[in-house]
Amino acid sequence: MPKKRTFKEKILDYIYITSKQPILLRDLLIANRQYNEGMHVDPAKLGFRLRLTRAYLVYLGLVLSIIVPISLLTHKTLAKIDSHVSILGAMAITAAIFIGFNFFRSRMRDSISLLLIKRSWKLHFPLFPYEDYSKKIEEIFEKSLKDEVSKRDLERYILDNLSE
Repeated sequence: MPKKRTFKEKILDYIYITSKQPILLRDLLIANRQYNEGMHVDPAKLGFRLRLTRAYLVYLGLVLSIIVPISLLTHKTLAKIDSHVSILGAMAITAAIFIGFNFFRSRMRDSISLLLIKRSWKLHFPLFPYEDYSKKIEEIFEKSLKDEVSKRDLERYILDNLSE
């Protein structure tokens, strides 16, 4: 039975192009480490790209769904006050909208990164749930970098350390 996709996942699929190629284990581990440290993950490592026009459309719909009801409720009050106050308010709201797009894009990028990391995690570590083992495997990966483990032996090294 196919899993129902959430509204957020539908939006992510709409505004991002994702590669059909599986994510390499080393790239997954690097992306997981970057995500856990609160950094932006390199889109090339996870194989996704933003469709900017679609992102603008989704953001526009989100902003309009908030601004239109508020303006309908406050229109009469704002029509009665000094026009200078309305102009200053419009400038502040416009600035907030343009600044908000950067926050929206950043939040969507973090969401798609986590979604792709979890999808790939199920392929590489099907017996180890992401929520329980992401930090532990991150520590093992850092240890493998210090021990200079080759790419070829990385998966076996991680699984051996998990079994200890």
